[in-house]
Amino acid sequence: MSKIRKAVIPAAGYGTRFLPAVKSIPKEMLPVIDRPAIEYVVEDAVASGIEDIIIVTSSSKKAIEDYFDNNLELEAYLEKNGKLDQLESMRKISKMANFIYVRQKGPYGNGTPVLNAEHIIGDEPFAVLWGDQFTTSPVPRLKQCIDVFEKYNRPVFSAVKVPRAHLVRYGVPKVEEVEPLTYIAHELIEKPTVEEAPSDLALDGAYVLTPDIFEALRNLDPGKGGEIWLADGINKLRDKGPIYCREVEGGKYYDCGNVFEYIKTNVEMALKREDIGDDFREYLKEISKEL
Repeated sequence: MSKIRKAVIPAAGYGTRFLPAVKSIPKEMLPVIDRPAIEYVVEDAVASGIEDIIIVTSSSKKAIEDYFDNNLELEAYLEKNGKLDQLESMRKISKMANFIYVRQKGPYGNGTPVLNAEHIIGDEPFAVLWGDQFTTSPVPRLKQCIDVFEKYNRPVFSAVKVPRAHLVRYGVPKVEEVEPLTYIAHELIEKPTVEEAPSDLALDGAYVLTPDIFEALRNLDPGKGGEIWLADGINKLRDKGPIYCREVEGGKYYDCGNVFEYIKTNVEMALKREDIGDDFREYLKEISKEL
């Protein structure tokens, strides 16, 4: 069985929920405290054994490439001024993985960027991670999916339980439990109505896929909204065998693609920080009395 070495991170979308900020800043680069959201996603991948990170971008996303590159001028400044801890943290960013960039081409939809990476993936199984969603868990969510893949040798995606009212924002699977926290997914519905949702599990942005997903995506008719959806491509793979769903164990899911959830993410992550958590908690108590 091939080792999962490569991960695709789609990052070409407009992120219109965050306009006007994202007119000049990629939504994946919006900071969670002092690091962009996409860095948490890359860390999840690297901690799961990924070596090559393929980021699918557009012409307005050059800031992502710059971030994961060396900045020799900044590094020289930090070294000259004795800011060695910051210097080391800057240098670590570019060394996290092998970064490969692809420009997105083709119809709208989250299946298109995956298809754009086919020539780099080849015939290997691979991971997909959305650039604005991450989970803090002792065992990375992608590693949990990889463990299921290695057991069943079939595609796997991660999911978390969310309130039913929130399911309209996510892909939702119809599931059958096969072992604790592991399910067979009989169907995936992209952004269902509350009434359509077949479970209370929402896809939280990590997938392990086999290379036959590319043929499935190429042969898809446009789905909801006239777009090419990865979930529809995964549904096609069910003809060849079961698709698995791993409910993420431990930690907390954060969705930085939604304005309110993004604000909550910053608040919660700040409260967890050793350097600012206590002070920030006291500030929230004080300001809540004033407003």
